[in-house]
Amino acid sequence: MRLLQLFKGLSDPVRLRIAYLLTQRDELCVCHITDALSLPQSTVSRHLNTLKHCGLVVAERRGKWVYYYLTDSADVAAISELIKSSSFPGGQLQKDLARLKESIC
Repeated sequence: MRLLQLFKGLSDPVRLRIAYLLTQRDELCVCHITDALSLPQSTVSRHLNTLKHCGLVVAERRGKWVYYYLTDSADVAAISELIKSSSFPGGQLQKDLARLKESIC
């Protein structure tokens, strides 16, 4: 049942893109994810909330920002490897990662 929840959480392309970014960093602020995906903060927050309820991510508030990181479980580790090895139409995952690096640096 847990695996089904994890796959439901990743069934949306935006959530898959967020999960990919989180596999590349220990944690990310919602503002960095928003910049990397070029999506409104409300959209990103809604998808992060879904990932949180599915048990894929953990949220930690620091001041006015919320930081997210992947949960530490074997299921998430396996899914992370699957996401890292997957391709996305138009190289979208790599484009998101490039924007993330620009945003953070």
